[in-house]
Amino acid sequence: METKDQTQTNIEQIAKLFPQVITEMKGEDGQLKKAINFELLKQELSGDVIDGEESYDFTWVGKKAAIVEANTKIRKTLRPVMEESKDWESTENLYIESDNLDALKLLQESYLSSVKIIFTELR
Repeated sequence: METKDQTQTNIEQIAKLFPQVITEMKGEDGQLKKAINFELLKQELSGDVIDGEESYDFTWVGKKAAIVEANTKIRKTLRPVMEESKDWESTENLYIESDNLDALKLLQESYLSSVKIIFTELR
């Protein structure tokens, strides 16, 4: 018997909060294991754009600024429009018309782990 790998336990906890900072690396045994991209984690925990090396990743100019924007607070609320809603009291689906980032920020706490699909209509 041996104790749990505390490092991997910590990585799993961080993955619950910040899944986007999890990457993979080869362990000493040659097997893939979860690891943390600390540059991304620092950016997620900062209110400013952090300079640093970027590697092969899904990235774009302004990505660090976008992470900062995603983490800023907003003072908005979602309100139902009852007269335009169908079966408001019994439906399990929500249609939200809003700026995508604002809506996602507002839904993050209430619907964490329960959103099945997000559909975006381009106009």
